[in-house]
Amino acid sequence: MTTSVMSEAPARGGPKPILDGKRPTGESLLVHVFVITPLLALVAAVPLAWGWGLSWLDVGLAAAMYVISILGVTVGYHRYFTHRAFSAKQALRNGLAIAGSLALQGDVVTWVADHRRHHAFSDKEGDPHSPWLDGTGPIGLAKGFLHAHTGWLFGKNRTNVDRFAPDLVADAAIARIGRLFPLWTVLSLVAPALVGGLVTWSWWGAVTALFWAGLVRVGLALHVTWSINSICHMIGERPFAARDHSANFWPLAILSMGESWHNLHHADPTCARHGVQRGQIDISARVIWLFEKLGWAYNVRWPTPQRLARIEAGPRA
Repeated sequence: MTTSVMSEAPARGGPKPILDGKRPTGESLLVHVFVITPLLALVAAVPLAWGWGLSWLDVGLAAAMYVISILGVTVGYHRYFTHRAFSAKQALRNGLAIAGSLALQGDVVTWVADHRRHHAFSDKEGDPHSPWLDGTGPIGLAKGFLHAHTGWLFGKNRTNVDRFAPDLVADAAIARIGRLFPLWTVLSLVAPALVGGLVTWSWWGAVTALFWAGLVRVGLALHVTWSINSICHMIGERPFAARDHSANFWPLAILSMGESWHNLHHADPTCARHGVQRGQIDISARVIWLFEKLGWAYNVRWPTPQRLARIEAGPRA
């Protein structure tokens, strides 16, 4: 990837640079910590789940935190803030931004900027996490998968938020929530520990809740989301005409809340529902439907037969 080209000054009146400098060393270190630590917790969870430190309280807390935080990403960060698949009242906007922050995937402004950049250059030079930029041989694909899944997070280049998310930069309330990301990070880990400790009235209850509903839950949510970047750009069905390698991967549909119906999403990014074919469960779309019924969301861009007909893939050779 030609970094110098992406970060060079624009011509007068042209678009702003794609990149905006390098991450500070401290920020890069924190990224490493918050990528590696939940992964270690996931690995440790496999043997620890058999007879040690896992209670029904931990399971319930982990499930609740997972659902809240992952829907904050799928409905909030992704379908609302990035693609404007619907309009939302201010209270819902703020709630979605905070809920997405609890997933520990970064602040809302940076996340949206990275994802809009991904769509602008999907599977081409400039895409921050395409698995297809190292060739199509076995080694190239292996390198591409690792880069798309987690490797891109360790890069020091920063996406230019003024180019890709100027609307959020100018939104005082959302920008403030973004700046408070360290607070939401602490809350995401401490809240389940506090509940676990108070319910069991023990430090051990707090520790196990921190482990399962904090670290393990975050690790699972991170890798499910990253799998959309990696697996869903390499493996699966492509019933709709997209300009990249995006594909539907059904085994991730439930855990990803419908995000793994990825081919439709790239063919029609502003559509509020990604699982549009028979049997395709899309929990995020049902949540948006509920918000619409409650009057919290409006102008929802639901799929229609005409809309889908425009993006259906033609016969394959």
